[in-house]
Amino acid sequence: MRAVGYQQSLAIDQDASLVDVDLPRPEPGPRDLLVEIKAVSLNPVDTKVRMRAQPEPGGWKVLGFDAAGIVRGTGRDVSLFKEGDEVFYAGAITRQGTNAEFHVVDERLVGAKPKSIGFEEAAALPLTTLTAWETLFDRLEVRRPVKGAANAILIVGAAGGVGSIAVQLARKLTDLTVIATASRPDTQAWVTELGAHHVIDHGKPLAAQVEALGIGAPAFAFSITHTENHFAEIAKALAPQGRFALIDDPKTLLDISLMKGKSVSIHWESMFTRSTFQTADMERQHEILNEASRLVDAGTIRTTLAEVVGPIDAANLKRAHSLVESNRTRGKLVLSGF
Repeated sequence: MRAVGYQQSLAIDQDASLVDVDLPRPEPGPRDLLVEIKAVSLNPVDTKVRMRAQPEPGGWKVLGFDAAGIVRGTGRDVSLFKEGDEVFYAGAITRQGTNAEFHVVDERLVGAKPKSIGFEEAAALPLTTLTAWETLFDRLEVRRPVKGAANAILIVGAAGGVGSIAVQLARKLTDLTVIATASRPDTQAWVTELGAHHVIDHGKPLAAQVEALGIGAPAFAFSITHTENHFAEIAKALAPQGRFALIDDPKTLLDISLMKGKSVSIHWESMFTRSTFQTADMERQHEILNEASRLVDAGTIRTTLAEVVGPIDAANLKRAHSLVESNRTRGKLVLSGF
């Protein structure tokens, strides 16, 4: 089968950073689905893994997490899907990725693709939706109020893939006031279109901008990118006994003592935790994606597809990796077909 992989971690401008290869078709395990890949999307984790994870000598590492496709085979213990089902999912970081014609994935991580959109639009959704959903509802527990705080959430870096979903979920599924940050006119317009009540500029100090809104100190904050640059300002802005979540990898140590005086709780989110550790509630990701699919079909939330880069090959994946590494993307980049 056709695939895109690498044998050595290299900068994306190097010829061998991503290569078109031919690999054996994988065989599904007991609870696995064999999926024919129709579309994939890029996430920052793709670029991070490319620079960190080395395959075994002589082997190939295939990247890719988000995917939409059709079930072409099932393991002996599969009960949630059958051959021919259209699905979407974000996979597991511990297995080979989706940048291939066929891919195997545990059915407990897979959702039924929304019927109202195509494979390209669906591929843009899984990883970011799972990350945003788990952050809002499992980690921050935004439906549990913070007494005395403004019933509001500050979403820092709201125009990217995760932020674009988080804004929609917070606006459509809760009664929170959504304060989104974006630094350019086009990204500010984007998050406003997605439902943010207020938009502030993360290129300027955040706390004063939040205070100027006149709604009070927010109960919740969700930092998606460059947390090290914004942490002190978020600490100033948050209400006492508020809750703070982050998903990125800060380049410098965070001084968490800044949160102590207000007794702010700090929550990490990685949507790969359930699959990596085979947690008892791993099937929750299947449930979340099915609910997200229903919300898309109902018109409650929408895909965050920004651009279809082209077919799935090394040249287009290199271009997409470069764009993601620029930290200036809006929404999601998708590759479609082979």
